Amino acid sequence: MVGEGRFLVFELIILLVGFLNFAWADDGLISPSQLQMFVDELPNIPRINGFHLRNGVPHPGRLRIGMFPKKWKFHRDLPPTLVFAYGTSQKAATVPGPTIEALHGISTDINWENYLPSKHILPWDPTIPTAIPHTKKGIPTVVHLHGGIDEPQSDGHSTAWFTSHFRETGPSWTKKNYHYHNMQHPGTLWYHDHAMGLTRVNLLAGLVGAYIIRQPEIERPLQLPELDLPLVVFDRSFNRDGSIYMNATGNNPSIHPQWQPEYFGDAIIVNGKAWPYMIVHRRRYRFRIINASNARFFKFRFENGLDFITVGSDSSYNDKPIWVKELLLAPSEIVDVVVDFSKARSDSVILSNDAPYPYPAGDPVNGANGKVMKFIIKKDGVLDKSKIPTRLIKYTPPNVSSASITRYISLYEYTSDTDEPVHLYINGLPYEAPATETPKVGSTEIWYVINLTEDNHPLHVHLGLFVALEQTKLVDLEKFKECMLKVNDAIKCGVGKYARGKKIEVAEHEKGWKNVYKMMPGYVTKIVVKFSYIHSNESYPFDATADPGYVYHCHILDHEDNAMMRPLKFTH
Repeated sequence: MVGEGRFLVFELIILLVGFLNFAWADDGLISPSQLQMFVDELPNIPRINGFHLRNGVPHPGRLRIGMFPKKWKFHRDLPPTLVFAYGTSQKAATVPGPTIEALHGISTDINWENYLPSKHILPWDPTIPTAIPHTKKGIPTVVHLHGGIDEPQSDGHSTAWFTSHFRETGPSWTKKNYHYHNMQHPGTLWYHDHAMGLTRVNLLAGLVGAYIIRQPEIERPLQLPELDLPLVVFDRSFNRDGSIYMNATGNNPSIHPQWQPEYFGDAIIVNGKAWPYMIVHRRRYRFRIINASNARFFKFRFENGLDFITVGSDSSYNDKPIWVKELLLAPSEIVDVVVDFSKARSDSVILSNDAPYPYPAGDPVNGANGKVMKFIIKKDGVLDKSKIPTRLIKYTPPNVSSASITRYISLYEYTSDTDEPVHLYINGLPYEAPATETPKVGSTEIWYVINLTEDNHPLHVHLGLFVALEQTKLVDLEKFKECMLKVNDAIKCGVGKYARGKKIEVAEHEKGWKNVYKMMPGYVTKIVVKFSYIHSNESYPFDATADPGYVYHCHILDHEDNAMMRPLKFTH
């Protein structure tokens, strides 16, 4: 009976794959050794204001940003690549999309418009939970402002998708115009696609961009460098014809014909160019580094030993600068750093990467994915009026005693008979199961995140911000995992008697408020989650309890799509 059932499922999969008529092709993978490093200059990504000035006074802004198919040149020696790109027009569209500059307290309205073709340029898998239009035509998209504190209808819910010209919409779609309040603390955010089951392929195609909220009255006195650039970093592989390469065969093709548990590419892209170079002066620069990869972690370091001076993590400032030699950045994490090139003893420096993939126990980096970009340092000195302040912006630390509830969040991976991953769940539940996390608006909660898998999972919570307190190793892990797979209840399985191993302290530069954190495999991570502003006692200027609600998920996109995501439904 089991064999017959599997045969019927396989027949259904073949029919679906044949019916969906993918528009991708594999022209033969190009070796990264054929692409010379550091020959393309780092592009100057366009910036657009999310506000407008009237007599010198800022007022709420309205933007129209489309998603367009276009050819993009990732490398001097690579043919142009067909991508999906954000922009105010097809001609202006870029990968990454334009950096949106917003002001604290001044709202921004954006009409996100889909001009994508009827067929995708990459393989996608209809056997995982996926947004599929009734007509089987059009590419579903929806935009999430990662780190934004905004109404549910503008959060980019995975089922609020829409196809070209809004011909078809998802079950929770409500509006064309997204309203961003920009009432939160200043910092770095990023926007990207979030369509159900298609996030990994839509981001691979190019749908990412930076978003900065500035608050001049409290940031200007810090005197941080005005030379302030987002660095959007991700990995890709390419075919000889320049097209993006993505494996079209799943690791369990009889179950999921295309889905793979992680995507890795050998070419490292920064602001749309493979291994670019940037000419800098001997002065301080500020870089807002966004890891926009599907699954790749980066462990950044300068090969000449230059320091990173960290001033922010994810969307918020730290309370003081922290000097570090290495930075571990998970997919979707952001780090805000200052680099002082006047301290360099050489005329150039390479930014490199040393993170195994998958992280932490995968393959070591190679000659291609171990390099990121090159900085060419001019010999002449320049006047630099910027400073590194002793203090930055201090927010009220979390009050653990005020937590209204304690939750246990368990991360599972399920495998086939061949021990290959089939899907991943949070708390043993698919996304479609009713919400079990129903926080009160304005509340503080304690979450113990239990990672029962072999991967490090960057957990992202929409709307909320949290502080990671500690990570504790689980002893006798297999015995505990066996109980959890049967009972799916951390308390009944006695998590306290297993969570008594080695404790890992949170890195100093990551002790502030974050919206993503790296959940170590075989560890319990304690976080304090706050569902209110961190910079004031003001209430949200919107109803967070409204439909369609929010979500939280692993930000390895291949995991999120299948199906490591759960709903967050707020109450008053």
